[in-house]
Amino acid sequence: MSDTIDPQASGDAASCCGVNACCTDAEQAADPGRTVLEAKTDAGCGCVNADDRGALPVVVIGAGPVGLAAAAHLAERGLEFLVLEAGDRVGAAVAAWGHVRLFSPWRYDTDAAARRLLEPTGWTAPPADDLPTGADLVRDYLVPLSRVPALADRIRTGARVVAISRDGADATRSIGRDEHPLLVRVRDADGTVRDVRTRAVIDASGTWGRSNPIGHSGLPAPGEEDAAPYLAGPLPDVPGRDRARFAGRHALVVGAGHSAAGTLLALAELAETEPGTRITWAVRGTSVARLYGGGDADELPARGALGTRLKEAVAAGRVELVRGFAVTGLTADGDTVRVTGTTPDGERVVTAHTVVGATGFRPDLELLREVRVELDPATEAPVRLAPLIDPNFHSCGTVPPHGERVLAHPETGFYLAGMKSYGRAPTFLLATGYEQVRSIVAALAGDREAADTVHLDLPETGVCSTDPSGADEESACCGSAAEPVTIGVGAPVGVGFATGQAHGRSGDA
Repeated sequence: MSDTIDPQASGDAASCCGVNACCTDAEQAADPGRTVLEAKTDAGCGCVNADDRGALPVVVIGAGPVGLAAAAHLAERGLEFLVLEAGDRVGAAVAAWGHVRLFSPWRYDTDAAARRLLEPTGWTAPPADDLPTGADLVRDYLVPLSRVPALADRIRTGARVVAISRDGADATRSIGRDEHPLLVRVRDADGTVRDVRTRAVIDASGTWGRSNPIGHSGLPAPGEEDAAPYLAGPLPDVPGRDRARFAGRHALVVGAGHSAAGTLLALAELAETEPGTRITWAVRGTSVARLYGGGDADELPARGALGTRLKEAVAAGRVELVRGFAVTGLTADGDTVRVTGTTPDGERVVTAHTVVGATGFRPDLELLREVRVELDPATEAPVRLAPLIDPNFHSCGTVPPHGERVLAHPETGFYLAGMKSYGRAPTFLLATGYEQVRSIVAALAGDREAADTVHLDLPETGVCSTDPSGADEESACCGSAAEPVTIGVGAPVGVGFATGQAHGRSGDA
């Protein structure tokens, strides 16, 4: 419905509905203590959209674990909502790494509101201490959740959000900005583009599909784009779907995080049964002490076991470790690719059949060009969240509980949640995202007390510091506060990984 002037309510521009310049771009409330919407609504003015009275839905972007948790909380609060998922099914991104087992057991992997919706349907929660794979998470949790009556008709798959803005106001416009609903532009699977007007947006679209380059300095290495056929992606299914790509061949794994560790161990296991399988691990740093984690002191045993096993594989020579390797170029050479890099000892070339770029992820910010977001320049996370998760200073210790106030942006009603809210920081845990959206939805429902009462329960890694000199390869375990870990960058079936250092990257040698 378009804004129109109510002839019964308007005499002159100054008296219309309690606002000046009624129904024009310049309108402002006559009472400076009131918003335009409040003034119009109180006056019963006909130039208020029906949508402005709360009829518009909250749009949730992404039907992954955090997006569906947001939907569950919105349903419980009785708020209108619509979930838009770019993939062809719920949990599409999680399904892409379905062969990977999470470090955290089921008790940390489901949301409370989601469980309350699921239980009346006869759903039984998986054993609390079991470690699900990504496929388990989709099959046993996300799919059943998407089918509960409160959610089923409000999820649209094959709906990719390409832009977010204010309806009738670009990012430069300030006067009356909040009186315009948010607008979400969507491209459907058939190519149709449509606009959805909304009262609020929760962007829980994650970072999957936006891998960091393997080149140094945050930039793609020369030749990296042309070498795409030799790149396997961040989480290849080594023993399954991608086995033929690695069996009896030379793989180079670039990266120093969870996905690198999981892939390296999967390759080491493959090498035991496939002669000729070679594994090289290249890291940019000179010390890998913080990569091996807390071992037996980790409260997530599988995660600690991965660090221990990786260290043993390197020590036994099953994985060749190249330290201080900064990739400067890739060149195709028949069925192999030459990866050139600088090291403390000079230039080095590693020739491999396949390169695994396990270098982490970054958020897609292009669709946010027309909304006013306030992001930290280093992490690309909301500015009030960034100091709590910045990997330059924090890679060991609990992320303090945080909710709507920490995640709010200058754009009223817009929020980043879940893994995307962490920007480039690699330490996200599902439980963190569930608490984020619980608080955001409470705020949207007007329950300020619930929005501000935040809690977070995270497991410990057993790692609180390492020798900054890099001379001591053993992590000091002192029962420190919990270390959050990523959900989408994990270990192969049966293992987990811990990482952490008291002073983050500032403690690197």
